[in-house]
Amino acid sequence: MKTIFQRTEITEPALFTAFDTTKKIEDFPKICVSTFSENIIQKFASLDGTKKIAELYTANGSIPVYKIKYKDTDIAFYISRVGAPACVVGFEEVVAMGTEKFVLFGSCGVLDDEKVKDKIIIPTSAVRDEGTSYHYIAPSAEVNANEYSVQILEAVLKSCGYPYVKGKTWISDAIYRETIPLINERKQEGCIAADMECSAMLAVSQYRKVPFIQFLYGADDLSSDTWDIRDLALHGLTNAEKYMLLAFECGLAMLAEEK
Repeated sequence: MKTIFQRTEITEPALFTAFDTTKKIEDFPKICVSTFSENIIQKFASLDGTKKIAELYTANGSIPVYKIKYKDTDIAFYISRVGAPACVVGFEEVVAMGTEKFVLFGSCGVLDDEKVKDKIIIPTSAVRDEGTSYHYIAPSAEVNANEYSVQILEAVLKSCGYPYVKGKTWISDAIYRETIPLINERKQEGCIAADMECSAMLAVSQYRKVPFIQFLYGADDLSSDTWDIRDLALHGLTNAEKYMLLAFECGLAMLAEEK
């Protein structure tokens, strides 16, 4: 018996997809932004002019999808659930609703504090220690970010005056199994950050051919033998509202590139 990790190619076709379970919404914004912080989403959902335009449904309950006008452009946004499978499902469903470009951001664990400190992290590739990505692209140790998307993100960060660093991130499904030997191994391989979704999102966006940008900001520090919770205690909220606007700018930049 071969598991998905042992196959050289993904299998087709799928029995059903999000396009079978989710209705397309007329005039759904071309740009969609998502993050993992309920506080950020609630803040922007409470702003004048923000409207709820859809819901994502699971057995855990419904997630509102909102629309906001930013610089005369409609942008959809919603909260992503933590973890690769749940994050990918939300993405699949908003794509089925009609979005064409997607921006995701969130906090991460820091594996190289010297390189990452006070900088936005641009993932250039992601180590695939999760399971979801293997259902979308063939097995490999890593998945690369789209170079064009990285260039757009870099241009936006420079324009907005944000310092940044590019590098490899490590993706794991098991937050409580980030063991010291494995952390050291990933650091030696060049990983500067750790999160739970990036490799899967790179894979599904590649599979669905949807332009995708993701950026990260450091929360807890995993770079020494002692865990430092740091901004994780604040759920990474020190500059989070600014990051939402940065994500909007990334969406506008992607939209401008198609014109």
